[in-house]
Amino acid sequence: MHAMQYGITLPADYDMGIIRERVATRGHLLDGFPGLGLKAYLMRERGEGSAVNQYAPLYLWAAPEGMNDFLLGPGFQGVVNDFGRPRVRHWAGLDYTEGPAAGSAPRTAVRHLSRLPEETGPAAPAGAALEEHRRLAACAGVVAAAVALDPHRWELLHFTLWADGPADVPGDRFEVLHLSAPERARLAKGAGA
Repeated sequence: MHAMQYGITLPADYDMGIIRERVATRGHLLDGFPGLGLKAYLMRERGEGSAVNQYAPLYLWAAPEGMNDFLLGPGFQGVVNDFGRPRVRHWAGLDYTEGPAAGSAPRTAVRHLSRLPEETGPAAPAGAALEEHRRLAACAGVVAAAVALDPHRWELLHFTLWADGPADVPGDRFEVLHLSAPERARLAKGAGA
């Protein structure tokens, strides 16, 4: 599994209805994309728990070939044409877990980024992150959760999809506008692969 995200920060007075319409009319185009485990079409609005307007889809790829095909193909070119070429972050997947609300449509996503301490090796903090990931994934209302590692920055990504908004979970909150999940079943089998 590979995680990938880009964030397009928009002007403070940007009409976020444009993003909602974009996802409503184009979101289904990846519902059958080969190699895509899931894509959460994420958005947050200034003044609604966020300091910025942002469109920030997050992808979990079941196969790296799918990620490459997307980035070099017409789908991502549409993003480039409309917003310019964003910087794309990516992480190596450590684990993916379906939650108790796996059959529900997610309404909220939480992304939490944390750096591994420099004074220790990566194994112990990564192990602790996996334990926390499994605890969180078992919480009521969780649709799915993933944890991944960027070994360039030594940064962990915790990503959780919720059927309803979580109460006390640290991280950036996003509204889920659509979920494309053509190969979601492969994520659980291929976590860490």
